[in-house]
Amino acid sequence: MATLHLLSHSPFSDSRLASCLRLLGPQDGLLLSGDAVYALQPGCSQLQALQLMPDSIALFALEEDLQARNLPLPARAQAVDYPAFVELCGRYAKVNSWL
Repeated sequence: MATLHLLSHSPFSDSRLASCLRLLGPQDGLLLSGDAVYALQPGCSQLQALQLMPDSIALFALEEDLQARNLPLPARAQAVDYPAFVELCGRYAKVNSWL
């Protein structure tokens, strides 16, 4: 059963991203929003970890949050707007928010 994992906290303030990466299944998706998009900063270890995920795990980032933080979108990730975010939640069997 595929799960969409939602992260919104900075990857530099706690270990939620690392914990999430350990639990991702082969058909899961990961959506970064809010300060979690800082994990996509070029050259950071969090981006390296995300790039090492299997290709079967989809990586998404909320476009509005990328723009607000002036961050580039790496080739590994797909930017989504709010309507696409809602569609993603319906596409996966479960949605897990890492509060």
